[in-house]
Amino acid sequence: MLSLPVIAQEGDPPTPVIVQPGAPGQPTRILPPTTRATLPPRSPKDVEFMQGMIMHHAQAVEMTALIESHTDNKDLRLLGARISKSQADEMGFMRRWLEARGEPTSLPMPKMADMPGMDMSREPTMMPGMLTPKQMTALRNSKGKEFDHLFLTGMIQHHNGALIMVKDLFDTAGAGQDAELFNFATDVDSGQRAEIRIMQTMLGKNM
Repeated sequence: MLSLPVIAQEGDPPTPVIVQPGAPGQPTRILPPTTRATLPPRSPKDVEFMQGMIMHHAQAVEMTALIESHTDNKDLRLLGARISKSQADEMGFMRRWLEARGEPTSLPMPKMADMPGMDMSREPTMMPGMLTPKQMTALRNSKGKEFDHLFLTGMIQHHNGALIMVKDLFDTAGAGQDAELFNFATDVDSGQRAEIRIMQTMLGKNM
């Protein structure tokens, strides 16, 4: 009799039980083991937003990578590290979100022209707030206080562009309904607004 539990443990693992809670007043249901979770419906705008925001964040990370060799400003270095980490983490989340839905992680070229706020006379891949090649070159070629000023003004411009992208998402009918995406976009909006206020204060102190 004592050997029976041991024999049971050596067999196949028990089939997991999947329970679906019932609506108020309704009983729970036992679902078959073959049940698979289904992702909520998504809007094409959701996918476009995530693809575009990956590219947008990539430029911010590129900008922060210049800080170590271009300025000794400790406050700016701390801010840059914060921006770099948060945006790199968010890029990872966005890639996973897209891959889970079988979507490419980069924005298809034909859709670039549909992005709001773009100046098509400059760059076909420009999105709201992104620095132009000329601005990026000026940032790379600057040092010290000049770099600090160009970085702060450029990153404020960049963050404001992200706010435009979030607003455009939520202004699009049927978009932004996915719970994960809604929470992410809301966090982007609040986080970027907070960092804009920090950078505006730094500009007032240092310039």
